[in-house]
Amino acid sequence: MKTKTAIMTGLLGLAGVAHFSRPVLFDSIVPPRLGSPRFWTYASGIAEFGCAGLLANRGTRRLGGAATAALMVGVFPANIYTVVKYWDDPRGRAIAMARLPVQIPLVWASAAIAVDTD
Repeated sequence: MKTKTAIMTGLLGLAGVAHFSRPVLFDSIVPPRLGSPRFWTYASGIAEFGCAGLLANRGTRRLGGAATAALMVGVFPANIYTVVKYWDDPRGRAIAMARLPVQIPLVWASAAIAVDTD
C-alpha cells in the first residue's frame, strides 16, 4: 500500500471512529434542512468506515478512491454551512474557514488513488 493510500485509509478510519465517539461535534455542522443531524453523523461515519475498508483492500482500492473523492465532495456543503454558522465568532469562523481548503488535497489524493495502477 502506498503512503498516500495508507494516510487516507487512516484518516477515514479515525474520522469514522470520531463520528461515533463524539457525535455531538458532528451533529452541530449538519445543515438543519437535512433533517436529523444524528442520522447524518452516523451515516457519514459509516461511509468513512466503508471508504477506509475499500481503500485497505487492493482489489477494491480504485473503487475506494472514487468513493472517497465523492464523499469528500459530498461533505463540503457542511463545511460551508459551518463557516456561515460561526461567521460572528472569530475563532469559530477561522477554524471553519481553515477546513475549506483542506478538502482540495483530500479530493485530489482520493481521485489519484482511484486512477493509480498499483
